[in-house]
Amino acid sequence: MIISLTEPYSAEKLKAQQALFKVIDPELFVNVIDLGLIYDLVFDKSDLVEVTMTLSTPHCPMGEAITNGVQNALEAVFPDRKVVIDLVFDPPWGYDMLTPEGKEQLGI
Repeated sequence: MIISLTEPYSAEKLKAQQALFKVIDPELFVNVIDLGLIYDLVFDKSDLVEVTMTLSTPHCPMGEAITNGVQNALEAVFPDRKVVIDLVFDPPWGYDMLTPEGKEQLGI
């Protein structure tokens, strides 16, 4: 997920991204940002944070733990907003979505 500093709500997106660096996949021990699981964050409604994200597989055994971690991390930094997660599998996740840091952490 790339955040342009010139786009609206870039400050909120950067704050969210910092919180999401702390959400770790319990099996891979890499955060959801470096895994490339977060596709988009939308802040255009004053009372919502809309998250579009995926999991490494549709039947990920840690899926609920990961989505709950995203929910909790964002609620902690945006207590006045409702966090809505849209879990999608298109496009499907692949190793090409890892950041360079994520690849390094996984030894790829």
